[in-house]
Amino acid sequence: MPLTRSHLRETVDTYLDRHPRERAALAELLAALDGPGDPYDRATLPGHVTCSAVVIDRDRRVLHIAHKVTGLLLAPGGHVEADDGSLQVAALRELREETGIRPGALCLTPQFLGTPLDIDIHTFDANPAKGEPVHRHYDFRYVFYLAADQPPVIELQEEEVSGAVWQPFAEVTQPTVRAKLLDSSLDGRPEPVNASALIHDGRGRYLLHLRDHYDGIWEPGAFALLGGGREPGDASPEATLRRELAEETPGLEVVDLKPYAMEEETSVEGLSVPIQVYSGRWNGDPDAVDLHEGVLLRWFTPDLLDRLRLAPSTRALIRRHAAEHVPADTARPLNGTELHVVGVHLHLEDDQGRLLLGLRHPDSAYAGSVWHFLAGHCERESAVSCLVREAEEEAGLVIDSADVEFVHAVHVVGSPGARPRMQLVFRARSWTGTPRVLEPDRCVEWRWWEPRELPTEIVPYARVAIEGVLAGRVYSELGWGEA
Repeated sequence: MPLTRSHLRETVDTYLDRHPRERAALAELLAALDGPGDPYDRATLPGHVTCSAVVIDRDRRVLHIAHKVTGLLLAPGGHVEADDGSLQVAALRELREETGIRPGALCLTPQFLGTPLDIDIHTFDANPAKGEPVHRHYDFRYVFYLAADQPPVIELQEEEVSGAVWQPFAEVTQPTVRAKLLDSSLDGRPEPVNASALIHDGRGRYLLHLRDHYDGIWEPGAFALLGGGREPGDASPEATLRRELAEETPGLEVVDLKPYAMEEETSVEGLSVPIQVYSGRWNGDPDAVDLHEGVLLRWFTPDLLDRLRLAPSTRALIRRHAAEHVPADTARPLNGTELHVVGVHLHLEDDQGRLLLGLRHPDSAYAGSVWHFLAGHCERESAVSCLVREAEEEAGLVIDSADVEFVHAVHVVGSPGARPRMQLVFRARSWTGTPRVLEPDRCVEWRWWEPRELPTEIVPYARVAIEGVLAGRVYSELGWGEA
């Protein structure tokens, strides 16, 4: 959709609500809003709108590029184009054109959710080559964080740009941006800007929301979790979720709401979106809910998910939760046979004979701050297929199933009444890739350990399995004496 004058006015009004003392400084821009010319058109004089991208890395540095025409070191930016859907999109496009950085490498900050960090009016010198006289730029500066730890590779637009550097806040060249950054809490570390609810009934069913099929909304016409984007007044991701539930589904009271996972999706603008997912219980009738957004609510069991238009990450998240929270009334079939949970584990050794283990997140529902194999629960798949999938999803390792061999099994029962678990351990004879933390809500670090010098804090049955492999045994039991 083309940019409108009302979008510009709304953006300026939102900015002035935050910075009321700047109204006098922006008087020229306010007058242009009521003027006859198109404020987005670079031919409109004496001034027109431009947009810039203030990109911040983990070290609280801002990306600057050297412009060949002016010789100035500035944040990437430029003129608005007719098909830019918003001022923020214009800033992202200019950033990509000048540096090659794609929107997916960036994310928004909770402090500035689509609103400018700064609006500045300055004089731009004449450019005879383009037939442009001296004129004014009304520059809207949007702030973004890098989504990954390391800065992306920069591919400069060589026709206009001669170099790129990362400058600390105190050395940012644009004075009004520098002042606002130094006065801010921006630290370059992504935070959730969206919150979702993984709502279940405790009996194996999950509540999904069918979205409207409108342009400009996230996942139009697909099933999704309830939730939405953070707003400036939200004090936390949980506050975002509770507000969204109250707005979308008033009367739907979720209990036992607690953080479950951190996910990443892509916004309509192509930005990376960190999402805090909460789990919670509700067992009501979806048709009785006064639904204010979307088409309908429905309960689904995990076996039906493949029949729905649903984001793969959401499908995997529900199945993961289902594997970890098997309903008590399905654990013991009527014939008396008890179902056992099957887990798969990767026994991976490097060329020095060291073993790969991961440190589980402190808030993990299981074994927080303890070292463990790369592992997962079998879904409706073979054990080896599960191992190959988990290795790629959790650590970015690519394993051929033909290179996998079984090395040990630990039959575990944790406590009286708990479901027994068969923990299968497989060795990969070869693989490609370097272990990376891809599920930071579950694992915060991968490290290679000498098998005979394991960390003190390690999952007990993992220690039993490693000792069994070293001893040449293929089977162990744990916990049955107390069960």
